[in-house]
Amino acid sequence: MELGRLLTAMVTPFDSEGKVDYVQAKRLAIALLDTGSEGVVLAGTTGEAPTLTHDEKMRLFAEVKEAIGGRGAVIAGTGTYDTAESIELTRGAERAGADAALLTTPYYSKPPQEGLYRHFRVIAEATSLPCILYNIPSRTAVNVTTETQLRLAEVPNIAGVKESSGDLAQVAEIIEGAPASYRVWSGDDQLCLPILALGGYGVVSVAAHLVGTQMARLVKAFLSGQTGEAAALHRRLLPLFVDLMTIAGNPIPVKYALNRLGFPAGGFRLPLVEPDEATGECITASVRKQQVDLTVAV
Repeated sequence: MELGRLLTAMVTPFDSEGKVDYVQAKRLAIALLDTGSEGVVLAGTTGEAPTLTHDEKMRLFAEVKEAIGGRGAVIAGTGTYDTAESIELTRGAERAGADAALLTTPYYSKPPQEGLYRHFRVIAEATSLPCILYNIPSRTAVNVTTETQLRLAEVPNIAGVKESSGDLAQVAEIIEGAPASYRVWSGDDQLCLPILALGGYGVVSVAAHLVGTQMARLVKAFLSGQTGEAAALHRRLLPLFVDLMTIAGNPIPVKYALNRLGFPAGGFRLPLVEPDEATGECITASVRKQQVDLTVAV
């Protein structure tokens, strides 16, 4: 299946008891596809992956894939700081019907580049799923360098990278040096347009929960040569992009916003907590400035 240019890093809804609400997860995934996303990333950072059990992840992958069928891709977050566990999760995601795996850089252990290369390579070799690397040094304390990514781009089923390094020079070097089959998705909404301009493939978006139609228009406008329209959309959405990442730690703002819009996404699992009143007001004010996609909020 084509993985798509606009993917949404989906929140994981919880019910009033703090359990995964699979019914709401399926409703949300469908709503995201209805508003322009071509696939969803499950059990990633935005999905509170560190608090989900293996069984919860497998059921989430299976149920969402069953709900959306061939309408969109399910990219399963299966990377951890343990290579063996990552292989187990990735194989499980494949059995559950996922279309691809998202493999985050091992966090906490701060491996050297050779360790990163071997980690990602052996996971990819253990599955037939396309694998997307997730480079986010702000959370993992380690950057997957250009050189390491170009080595990994030679692994047949490593499909590309979700680049959240914020380093546009590195992104340019990767796009320039990698084969065309190795795609670069922006992992940061506010760098979506700059990375597209460098030759990137698309974006893994958080804001698309709220402004999916606009995000889809932005990507389509740029690809069709309407760069002025794409730039105007980007400028209009930029305050929301920034606020969703800076008012409180992701996914607190976007999940809070969904709840306020009328889509029950539930609370958070510790160590994440609800925003305080002042922070909540800031989130609400930021969202009110945008024309949100009410399809998600019904």
